[in-house]
Amino acid sequence: MMATRRTLIWIEGPGFQGSGCSECAWVFTPSGPPGGDSLAEMMEKYERRRDKEFAAHDCAEHPRTKNAKVK
Repeated sequence: MMATRRTLIWIEGPGFQGSGCSECAWVFTPSGPPGGDSLAEMMEKYERRRDKEFAAHDCAEHPRTKNAKVK
């Protein structure tokens, strides 16, 4: 059996705008603002944290609701 390849996608909907998983209901919700001395450093830390959490999440723990759709 071939594993589905999940990807990080941009999601826009009522009450949420941000990154999520293409295969489940996981979304990135940062615990606070990223630190850094410049906007570039803050963006880099934010993206690193997002990518690390995305890679570590288990899709089975975030089932998608029946009416959820990925565009």
